[in-house]
Amino acid sequence: QVRLFESGGDSVQTGGSLRLSCVASGYTYKSPCMAWFRQAPGKQRELVATIWGTPSTANYAASVKGRFTISRDSSEPTMILQMSSLAPEDTAMYYCAASGPKVYGEVTCSRPTTYDYWGQGTQVIVSS
Repeated sequence: QVRLFESGGDSVQTGGSLRLSCVASGYTYKSPCMAWFRQAPGKQRELVATIWGTPSTANYAASVKGRFTISRDSSEPTMILQMSSLAPEDTAMYYCAASGPKVYGEVTCSRPTTYDYWGQGTQVIVSS
């Protein structure tokens, strides 16, 4: 059984940094889509960043490009979201997601419906 566990959410001030981790228990696939999504109160869930393939290819939402970095360690398996220059608009619940095997590509990996496994979320609050 695959289970995803996020950690690292916290309350920080504008300009601060956080490192989110996602441990994928029971997940044996090496390189299909994995992603971070986020959902702010009253808003739809949106893609933050996704990663797939070996070697890894990453894609980012325009709003986080240059500030966030996604990475994965397939030997763990663990996925990381390093966030810097945080702003109040980054405040949201952040969710880790993972797909089934042999699922790749920028378009495929950007769709929430691609993902079979989701974590419970970790809260990020950025105050001004």
